[in-house]
Amino acid sequence: MQITLLQAFLIGVIYYFGFVGTPWFLLLGGISIVQKPLVAGVLVGIILGNPVQGAIVGAAVQMPFIAYIFAGGAQPNDPGLAGTLGVALALAANLDPESAVAISVPIALIGTIINVVRMTLDVTFVHMIDAAAARGNMKQAVFLHIVPPQILCFVLCVVPVTLGCYYGVGAVSNIINIMQGRPLYTLQVIGGVLPALGIAMNLRTLDRPGTLIWFIFGFILSAYLGLGAMPIAIIGFVIAFFYVQLEMKAEEGKVVPVLSSSGRAVSPATSDIASDDSDDDFE
Repeated sequence: MQITLLQAFLIGVIYYFGFVGTPWFLLLGGISIVQKPLVAGVLVGIILGNPVQGAIVGAAVQMPFIAYIFAGGAQPNDPGLAGTLGVALALAANLDPESAVAISVPIALIGTIINVVRMTLDVTFVHMIDAAAARGNMKQAVFLHIVPPQILCFVLCVVPVTLGCYYGVGAVSNIINIMQGRPLYTLQVIGGVLPALGIAMNLRTLDRPGTLIWFIFGFILSAYLGLGAMPIAIIGFVIAFFYVQLEMKAEEGKVVPVLSSSGRAVSPATSDIASDDSDDDFE
């Protein structure tokens, strides 16, 4: 499959919408929903005329990034680039999901370079904003805070992805043809291991008191009762709602000891009574 220039440009626009620092389609924590490889894969599949395969490849690419977080503001990789450029090249080269994962993870590392370049160049706008604020021109400060950084981000996102999609299909196809046999099989094995790594990173969050039991409960619902993902999600939501309500009531019912003037721990009610008595005695 050959990706046209218009298709490559549209894929670059999708990457921009999901890039870090863009205010579009944000979820909780400031992460764009388009940054998810599963969502980006579907959109890329629609552009390339194969949304079903885009969803399949996007879901496979999503697995290594299932526990993706920012630690101290550092971006370890860019799942948005893996879900756009990686999925596009995989669809164009007719790769299976395992091979798509293997080529998408290295591509995601390139996204960190783009982000570093963006943040470095954005410093220029910060000084311009300071100068506008010092002059009291708040309209110019707001404009410099929003418009020029987004134009820069648009160029940094769209141009590399457009060129990569337009010129990279032939290179990927040639590499796959050269790697036929054992090298390609090794690539598929690596692609199969990476999703397990993402799941393992996600399971580390279960190592908390009171969390593992709910994971076991969900596993029982799926494995032994045969429930699907949607019924389990609904049951989990209901249980989580009542669980949080009970915890809030337990927190409200806790009695915090208060030290009296003699150094003894008394309840807040006793302390109030003692305070009232002392006031009466003083009067």
